[in-house]
Amino acid sequence: MREYSLPALYEVPAEGNLTDLIRRNAAQHPDLTVIGRKREGRWEDLSAAGFLAEVHEAAKGLIAAGVEPGDRVGLMSRTRYEWTLLDFAIWSAGGVTVPVYETSSPEQISWILGDSGAVACLVETDAHTAAVESVRDRLPALREVWQIEPAAEGGEAAVARLAALGAQVTDETVEERSSVADADSPATIVYTSGTTGRPKGCVLTHRSFFAECGNVVERLRPMFQPGEGSVLLFLPVAHVFGRLVQVAAVMAPIKLGHVSDLKTLTDELGAFRPTMVLGVPRVFEKVFNSARAQAVAGGKGKIFDKAAEVAGAYSRALDDPEGPSLKLRFQHKVFDKLVYSKLRAVLGGRATHAISGGAPLGERLGHFFRGVGFTVLEGYGLTESCAATAFNPYDRPKIGTVGQPLPGSVIRIADDGEVLLHGEHLFTGYWNNPQASEESLADGWFHTGDLGTLDVDGYLAITGRKKEILVTAGGKNVAPAVIEDRIRGHALVAECMVVGDGRPFVGALLTVDEEFLPRWAAEHGKQQLGHEELLADPDLLAALQTAIDEGNSAVSKAESVRKFRVLREQFTEESGHVTPSLKLKRGVVAKDFADEIEAIYAG
Repeated sequence: MREYSLPALYEVPAEGNLTDLIRRNAAQHPDLTVIGRKREGRWEDLSAAGFLAEVHEAAKGLIAAGVEPGDRVGLMSRTRYEWTLLDFAIWSAGGVTVPVYETSSPEQISWILGDSGAVACLVETDAHTAAVESVRDRLPALREVWQIEPAAEGGEAAVARLAALGAQVTDETVEERSSVADADSPATIVYTSGTTGRPKGCVLTHRSFFAECGNVVERLRPMFQPGEGSVLLFLPVAHVFGRLVQVAAVMAPIKLGHVSDLKTLTDELGAFRPTMVLGVPRVFEKVFNSARAQAVAGGKGKIFDKAAEVAGAYSRALDDPEGPSLKLRFQHKVFDKLVYSKLRAVLGGRATHAISGGAPLGERLGHFFRGVGFTVLEGYGLTESCAATAFNPYDRPKIGTVGQPLPGSVIRIADDGEVLLHGEHLFTGYWNNPQASEESLADGWFHTGDLGTLDVDGYLAITGRKKEILVTAGGKNVAPAVIEDRIRGHALVAECMVVGDGRPFVGALLTVDEEFLPRWAAEHGKQQLGHEELLADPDLLAALQTAIDEGNSAVSKAESVRKFRVLREQFTEESGHVTPSLKLKRGVVAKDFADEIEAIYAG
């Protein structure tokens, strides 16, 4: 058994709650820009004083509508300014926010709002309103549904409606309500993705966020400089990772912006010009693959590949006591002008660091991005740990790991390799589920279900999930995550699921990236082929084999993929094969593609 801890850099206030942050910002930095919001096609700045005023205006409406201290209020929307506004408004009314993914089905909405006992729900669109109304008869506690965007048939938008409702509520009433919750009061109930059954509601307190965000901000302080720093949030705020960034930005405080549509992300990065970016590995994979595809299309593919090679070598040399050689420094300087500066410009031109979570980024991309002057700091966490429970420090990143423990917390590796956590940032239990709470929180330690290792410097590496370990017919234990993440790094691969439990060898199901496939077809003179023909094309299968080979290079021969099958459809949330946070529902995939799995082992 090994464990590692770091001393806390932030002390959770003895009294108070997260609403203290916006009141403090307005009092100490009233004119400081804390929000950037898009209005009529242009980014506008909102000051700390202005943000507080808008939060209190919405909170008055919630109070007038009958939201009482401790009441749960659903919030179902894409990532947008109103998400942050209404989250703090709910807290300012004394309520508890219950996020609902904007892609959730009526059945999921029914479960989350019903299990939490939500008395009201704020939704974004007509479709969301219709989805909630379709299950309203199962939600006896639900009294109000407000819509953020104006309804198609007219009517006031939620923020304006709440402002009108609360016109007679006094400032003193809001101040009183804002002070009801203390550090140990629930701030939110975030429902897990539900890869193996119904989602469980993780109760995260104000203390959880104070301990989490306070220590993240202090350890990464150069990235959270008031008046200088900015972050553009495009991940779902319904996910705890997005919520961490929201609260951390307000705590710092730095300027926070929101993007709802990923299709406009490149343009918005250029317009907003954040100093810090956050994302999941798939985002950074797409940045790399798109840049390479554009280079190839422009006849500069060989230059890009050489630049990528130099970037990786330069990054690795930074970890060597002697540093990069003179030749490598010269090459790096040349490619910085030709390639790297253009890549940084795509990311807004000002950002030098990014925070990545959700899945391993992989050493290849980690070294590539650091080599181009844009260091991606990998972290690791769960909903139950209020997002990051480990992350790489900006001044001592160790690529290939998810970093050191959150200051003030402890990471322990149990005898069976399971990662155990302890600290103030942890959830207090699952809502309405004491049995699951007791099983997960034993003796003050949260059992993550993840497998990992700690090195001598306390850097954590995640090697897989206990429940996802495959045991082949030959008795070999295989952790799918290691090889899947390598395979997914290939531009052509959208998703990969390794199979082989009880089978003679390891196989894989692949889906092809539909955005990149047409580019590949054009590059190889196969535009005339139909989709089905293309997926069966020998050259495409050979290209996918290179992805398999790359994955196999990370594991032993007994763990390597011998055969694979290309699926004709994608793993999507709509198809039921991934969760809203893009985690594979392995059981569902295995059931729905049982014939494809059998075909791997036939003959």
